[in-house]
Amino acid sequence: MQKLIKFTQNRVWRTYQGGKLLDQIAGIDPAKDSSFPEDWIGSTVAAKNIGREHIQEGLATVENEQGERVLFNDVLLSNPEFYLGKVDNNHTALDDIPLVKFLDSATRLHFQAHPTREFAQQRLNSNRGKTEAYVILAIREDVTEPYIYAGFQRSPSREQLKQWIETQNIEAIEACFDKIPVKPGDVFLLPGGRPHALGEGILMLEIMEPSDWAVRFEFERCGYVIPEAARFMNRGIETALDVFNFEPVLQKNIDKEFRCEPKILHQDTHGNLLEELIGANKTDCFKVKRANVSERFERHEKGFFIGIVSEGSGSIIFDGQTIELKQWETFFLPAGIVDFCYQSSGKLAILECYPADTNT
Repeated sequence: MQKLIKFTQNRVWRTYQGGKLLDQIAGIDPAKDSSFPEDWIGSTVAAKNIGREHIQEGLATVENEQGERVLFNDVLLSNPEFYLGKVDNNHTALDDIPLVKFLDSATRLHFQAHPTREFAQQRLNSNRGKTEAYVILAIREDVTEPYIYAGFQRSPSREQLKQWIETQNIEAIEACFDKIPVKPGDVFLLPGGRPHALGEGILMLEIMEPSDWAVRFEFERCGYVIPEAARFMNRGIETALDVFNFEPVLQKNIDKEFRCEPKILHQDTHGNLLEELIGANKTDCFKVKRANVSERFERHEKGFFIGIVSEGSGSIIFDGQTIELKQWETFFLPAGIVDFCYQSSGKLAILECYPADTNT
């Protein structure tokens, strides 16, 4: 049985351009931007790309002990108690694994909004909406003022927005937002319903509810026109407008509404630090921690997580095994491994993405 599972890149086609930095991470030369700007890390979710239904995208595959490529889902279900832990009412945690992505934007993304869990349950016959979080990892060298848009600062009426969408008055739509400056290390939470867009030149880790629901109310970017069926979740504009939270988020309230300040969970005399980046006080959809390692850092966790080495290098040690970790590597640590430790002789930072209901 595999214990710690390392992932290879799982690039997914999207409606915008990017991915040059992901090429560099993978050692692809020459690195270039393309229609594959995202890497879905350990994904148990299939991508919804209109016109590409014949291509299986999104679901992660891993190499089993026989050297064969198999679906990550199938590995988890081969021993759900070890990988995912016990859950009441005969429910495994497979559906609770957050969708985690590297996202590398070469251009501003389309304006979009995602449904809340309640909307998805009531209107989309789905148990998952798409609340999402951003951890900013890097900014491209040629970008001097990186930013995101989040929430309307100047909210239009429903009828105004409908007209602007139908006529694609992007200038009017963009005037509803203020640019929110971002830098590496920043963390944001975007609840379902809040309209948003990511600016160009940003490499981030995106953590979200495990779905691919999106209302894309800007139809064209970089010469690509989004098919009608992909704009409003294959529904009409009135349903799409019902997704929006029109309540304005004033400039003075932006940080309180969207920015997440790290909370120290543990700190020792060796310089090791464990932070909660996103906890239950922010959302009931997932949790995110960051381990900053200077020496040997003993850990005890009661749930599985997806790990991302965001800085430096080192190793993870458990059950007498030592596994090397390098920057940008990604892995899955099963629920059955409760005690482990990180080791580094320099600087090592690991982002840990958990489901919301884990007892950590």
